[in-house]
Amino acid sequence: MTRPVTGTSVQSADEKRSMMEVLGPGLVTGAADDDPSGIGTYSQVGAQFGYSLAWSMILALPLLVSIQAICARIGATTGRGIAHNLRRHYHPALLRTMVLLLLVANVINLGADLGAMGAVLALLIPGPEHLFVLLFGVASVLAEVLVSYERYARILKWTTLSLFSYIAVVLVADVDWRAALHGLTVPTFALDRDHTMALVAIFGTTISPYLFFWQAGQEVEERHRRHTKPLCITPREAGPELRRIRNDTLTGMGFSNITALSIVLATAATLHANGMTGVQSAEQAASALRPIAGEFAFALFALGIIGTGLLAVPVLAGSAAYAVSETFRWTEGLDRRPREAKAFYGAIALATLGGVALNFIHIDPMRALYWSAVVNGLLAPPLMVVTMMIARNPRIMGRLVIPRRLAIGGWLSTAVMWAVALLFLFG
Repeated sequence: MTRPVTGTSVQSADEKRSMMEVLGPGLVTGAADDDPSGIGTYSQVGAQFGYSLAWSMILALPLLVSIQAICARIGATTGRGIAHNLRRHYHPALLRTMVLLLLVANVINLGADLGAMGAVLALLIPGPEHLFVLLFGVASVLAEVLVSYERYARILKWTTLSLFSYIAVVLVADVDWRAALHGLTVPTFALDRDHTMALVAIFGTTISPYLFFWQAGQEVEERHRRHTKPLCITPREAGPELRRIRNDTLTGMGFSNITALSIVLATAATLHANGMTGVQSAEQAASALRPIAGEFAFALFALGIIGTGLLAVPVLAGSAAYAVSETFRWTEGLDRRPREAKAFYGAIALATLGGVALNFIHIDPMRALYWSAVVNGLLAPPLMVVTMMIARNPRIMGRLVIPRRLAIGGWLSTAVMWAVALLFLFG
């Protein structure tokens, strides 16, 4: 006699999925957080301040985990992205403002990331930087448009392995672990312009607006791929799904934070320790490691910028496309064929090529990386308020509004981002 498939047996089969299958949106989102913009920011912080601001990475981790878990829950619970929920439940002016802010930040980020990738590839393979920038941009668009979602998601997951290069750099650098431990555990901060801008850049590149839209959108994609309904319709599935989201987000953001901390420690041990406190270009950030830490560290650092850029550029363009498509009710999703979602893929192409275009007006890649992080730091707070409004609204989330403990973490994260932004503007 054939036994019926029960909810328990389905759940057991789901729990037996491989680690790479269970880890998805959170892992990719966390890895994309360490994009070339982040690498440039963390490099500048380590070079300028040594180990003294390492404590900020410890502070940022629980804040990052809280807000990203909330975004993921919004997508999984409602079956819709953040912009879609805004359109359905709030004033249109609020939606347009938030999406406009996201587009501004994303295009700047895309331009900075592509510029850094082109400059570093020219460092490894002599050639025209602008051509490399264009090739990276076109390749990213083609990959998102032509590769199936399931295969593309798998590629993005494996691309996260490029982050290990920065952990390896720490292992070959001569880190003063006593000083590093002091910087991690004893907060030091001066109320001057340099320290304030550095703190805004750190939090801006760690808690970035595009991550909110991307992780929520990817949870929606995952439910489409697995042919499952939103959790607000199937609340009995909420327990295991919310545990998966928690574990996925913790793993992805933890991996991201360890990588970012590794970059700060590596540049503090090499550049700062040798008096190179002003990182002004992509070539300088990577090349300075060559005489200090050797060819291996130089190569790892340079290849890491390219590897993380290949992961982050499609995430940046994709998050912009999700937001715009949800705003104008376009058919959207990477699981759609190009002819089914022409406007969605067109938005991806325009955002990416907009980033490419920024590099043809002579912007220094590394300075653009740093300032893009500052822009994100100023734009994130209002977006976080909107996200918290959605997550706590029972008309949107049903019985699965975020619990009190997660809400406290989300509002604390929002408050910290507002404080950092205001300190930068008026400090």
